[in-house]
Amino acid sequence: MIIAHKVIKKFELEGEIYDEAGIPRIKEQHIFMIKMMMKAKGYLIRYDIDPDFTIMYNGKSFDFKLSIYGVFVGKKKAQWFDGVDHNRLVSNSTQKSKSEEHSWPAA
Repeated sequence: MIIAHKVIKKFELEGEIYDEAGIPRIKEQHIFMIKMMMKAKGYLIRYDIDPDFTIMYNGKSFDFKLSIYGVFVGKKKAQWFDGVDHNRLVSNSTQKSKSEEHSWPAA
């Protein structure tokens, strides 16, 4: 599959954070959540385009906006790969190669 020249789609999330100490944890949780939602729709994250995460103090809490960029590869292929980096598919670390499957001793 050719990944080059695919249309890049932006996935966004906006919200509010009440505790400044939780900002890094919340950022990582929301990135993970958006990546899972993207995969369910057949998209993979573009690792060569960093997620945009901005925060602004509004006087009582922090408003945030998170944008992640991805490309469509299809629902089936999205489940087998983790993302796209410079037009190359990045494999899931949990994916087994066919050679590993066949090298296991028979039960």
